[in-house]
Amino acid sequence: MLIVTQVAPYADGPAGVHGVLGQATTGLAQLAELAGLSPVVVHDVRDLSPHQLSAARVLSLFTIGETPFTAPQQEAALAAWRAGDLGILGVHSATDACHTWPGYGDMLGARFDGHPWTQDFAIEVVDRDHPATGHLPDPWPWHDEIYLFSALRPDARVLLRLAADQVDLTVSGGRVPDCGFPLAWCHQEEEGRTFYSALGHFPGAWETPDYLRHLAGGLAWLEGRA
Repeated sequence: MLIVTQVAPYADGPAGVHGVLGQATTGLAQLAELAGLSPVVVHDVRDLSPHQLSAARVLSLFTIGETPFTAPQQEAALAAWRAGDLGILGVHSATDACHTWPGYGDMLGARFDGHPWTQDFAIEVVDRDHPATGHLPDPWPWHDEIYLFSALRPDARVLLRLAADQVDLTVSGGRVPDCGFPLAWCHQEEEGRTFYSALGHFPGAWETPDYLRHLAGGLAWLEGRA
C-alpha cells in the first residue's frame, strides 16, 4: 500500500499543513500491515514511477494541494484503478487535491468545496451493510471539520452523513450543497474501487478505535475481503 501524505501548493497559492499527518501515516501503515499489505510511505510522488503506481494494490491519499503527479503517473493510476488492480483509499483532505487533474475527481468521487464549520456533531450511519460502518453507533458523536462537496458521483454509495439540523447556515460559506452532507462513501467504476472518509482532521481521530475500524473496513472492502 502506497501511503501519500504530501502537502503541495494550490495553483493559486500555498496549502495549509495538517499537523496530524505523521500520526495518520503511522495509523495507515498499521492498518496496511493488519490487512497483509506492505506499507510504503511516499513523501514526494515525483519519486514514484508509473510502474510503481500501477503495481501497487492500494493507493492511500491524505493529500492537499496540487499533488505533483505527472501525466504518465496519472494515466497509470487511472488505468490500474479502472482495471481493479489499484484500490483508492481517500482520507479527509484528499478531495482537496489535484484540482487540475480532471480524472482525479471521478476517482475520488467528489471535490472538496469548503468547510464552514469545525464543531461537535452527530453522524448518521446511512448504510450499515458495509464493513466500514457496521460497528458504529448511530448516531456517532464526533468532532471535526465539516466538509462541503461538489460533483459527488451519482453512483456513490453514501455510508455516513451529517445528521440533520446541526450547523449554522448563516456563517460565511454556510449552505446546503446539492449532494447534502455526505461524510463517507464508496464507489466503483468498471473494476475500480474507491473508499473515502472526510473525517480525520484532529489527532483524536487517530487514537479512536471506532475511526480506525472505519478505515480498516474501507480497506477490507477495497480488497474485496468484506
